[in-house]
Amino acid sequence: MNTKVLFVAPLSPPVTGQSLACDLLYRYLMVNKYDVALVNLVKRSFSAGFNGFHRVIEVVRILWAVFLSRDFKCAYFTISESLAGNLKDLVVLLICFRRIDRLVIHLHGGAGMRLLLSDKHPLLRAVNSFFLRRIGGVIVLGDSLKKIYEGIIPPSRLHVVPNFAMDELFVSATDIEEKFSKIEPLRVLFLSNLLPGKGHKELLAALALLPAELKGRLQVDFAGGFESDDDEFAFKRAVQGTKGVTINVCGVVQGEFKKELLRRAHLFCLPTYYPYEGQPISILEAYASGCAVMTTNHSGIFDTFTPGVNGFEVEPRSPQSIADAILSAVHNAPKLKDYGKNNLEEAQRKYRACTHVAALERVILSVGE
Repeated sequence: MNTKVLFVAPLSPPVTGQSLACDLLYRYLMVNKYDVALVNLVKRSFSAGFNGFHRVIEVVRILWAVFLSRDFKCAYFTISESLAGNLKDLVVLLICFRRIDRLVIHLHGGAGMRLLLSDKHPLLRAVNSFFLRRIGGVIVLGDSLKKIYEGIIPPSRLHVVPNFAMDELFVSATDIEEKFSKIEPLRVLFLSNLLPGKGHKELLAALALLPAELKGRLQVDFAGGFESDDDEFAFKRAVQGTKGVTINVCGVVQGEFKKELLRRAHLFCLPTYYPYEGQPISILEAYASGCAVMTTNHSGIFDTFTPGVNGFEVEPRSPQSIADAILSAVHNAPKLKDYGKNNLEEAQRKYRACTHVAALERVILSVGE
């Protein structure tokens, strides 16, 4: 295969849903013998923005690498949603302007880009629109996110490719039966980077609102990285002040440990209102692992989640709403198992990694024809 693909995307570490997706696609292209020119957008911290001199140097390096790699048949580019990240992206689009119709951009988030293209930022909207109208294609994670580009991108150049769960996370129907045969303690899992807006603080606050007799029937695991050491210290201190519930703060988890956490969890909880949220891979990983899910109607989540079918809807920023959902989960164990079964079946039909990368390949190659 002689097709030269410019690949401008972040590869892990750090581990995020976006970097996992990019790693998967990059490996797929390499295995299938494409001529891939990689420009790694990896950022060593989870926070948005330039974050000082070192990030400025990284951005300059990225832009120079793009400049040197302009000779491509088609290109894949994951875009940012922060203000600083968008300015960097606009320079990338300017560098590639001569072949911008060969470029496919992939929006892994949603909420942040909706703001950047809104009337609150008329100049940014105008500049972004200038480039977007000439772009070869745009990939979003769900149908609801297509509205972000309404009036800018023709529908024929907007492509929906949902996220995925890796094959090794899929359980069997027997595994689900075994998991839900042992409902005490009820195992609650938060699996995402613990960033402002992800909902981990609200989940912790919700635990304090539960009746004393219920707290001893729960085990709660928080897994993911923090934005800073100070944030990690403050959260662990808050955990120590939450009495009566068994709580583990696991840090960043991968491999067998991550797989085991998901397999043991009865209820996956992601009450997110994160400003750069799109369609969390962690929710689909919970589906594949046969978990009931508790989450919010935020960004593109409801493209893959239906309350009462996949689990519980909770209100953003509301510990009380989370506490009420946990109470409902504890008192309706059979319903939890139904959610787990539904979610596994849905993941098997819709959210396989092979389906995801094959769809991305088709979109990327279509602009090079």
